[in-house]
Amino acid sequence: FERLRQPHPYIAMVPQWDLLNLLAEAAAAEPTFTLRMNTEVTELLREGGRVVGVRYQSDDGPGELRADLTVGCDGRTSVVRQDAGLQVTEWPVSFDVWWFRLPLPDSDEIFTLFPRIASGKALIVIPRTDYLQIALLIPKGADARLRARGLAAFHADVLELFPEAGDSVEVIRSLDDVKHLDVRLNRLHRWHTDGLLCIGDAAHAMSPAGGVGINMAVQDGVAAARLLAQPLRRGRPSDRELGAVRRRRVVPTALTQAFQRQFDKRLFGPVVRGEDMSGPPPGLIRLFERMPWLAVVPAYVVGVGVLPERAPAFARRSARR
Repeated sequence: FERLRQPHPYIAMVPQWDLLNLLAEAAAAEPTFTLRMNTEVTELLREGGRVVGVRYQSDDGPGELRADLTVGCDGRTSVVRQDAGLQVTEWPVSFDVWWFRLPLPDSDEIFTLFPRIASGKALIVIPRTDYLQIALLIPKGADARLRARGLAAFHADVLELFPEAGDSVEVIRSLDDVKHLDVRLNRLHRWHTDGLLCIGDAAHAMSPAGGVGINMAVQDGVAAARLLAQPLRRGRPSDRELGAVRRRRVVPTALTQAFQRQFDKRLFGPVVRGEDMSGPPPGLIRLFERMPWLAVVPAYVVGVGVLPERAPAFARRSARR
């Protein structure tokens, strides 16, 4: 990342809730912004075959919210996408992820994101401010089977890959403390229908490989805002105007997912199946050894993206504001 000519050439490990709070606080400075907490979309609202908003459930009961454009950005299990009946292509993924937390050790050891690998499993340590977030890769669909082995087997698996954890694994007193991520890799054929647009994981669920899902989602949002701001000022965006978001973002999405599929095929798949990893081609390894500056290519794909988006001038706040 140091080779990238970027203002911030490093990885920042930011918990999701901190990022969401930052976005909400920044958006609150806009006079037309409203955030409704504890409000769950239950279905789309339609009139004459067109999406005109959503029905929701909140602490105050059910309600309706109407809009000229509804944007579905509710993740890989998108209620909006499912209700819209948009067609999706799924690609096979060989692994799921167990997420859990462990306390920071007393030592000053520095943890990296480099995966720890053993036959049939892999583990990644993500350092946070006051705890360690652990990602344990397991075979696809093995959640129920592995939970049935019990807590002691889980502790043993963690210690095999992460012996530094020591007695801290005992803080996991129930497998209810271990959250299951059903990894998906898919993409909608069309990202929109009349009155509705899907972006982020709702349009194209990304694998955790490379940690690029958030980059893709934010870039989708910036592209959608840039392309649709003026059409929305005039009224309801047309079918072609909504389709412009997919036309702009589908190539970087497809290329990034192709990279993730190769990552799964050559690394994660063999690991969780207990096979010898095929790894990168020997010729590619020799090329990187001879020209180490080529490392900027994967760094750019992961840290910046295939087709980075820039906020338009009309959306930028002045330094005084």
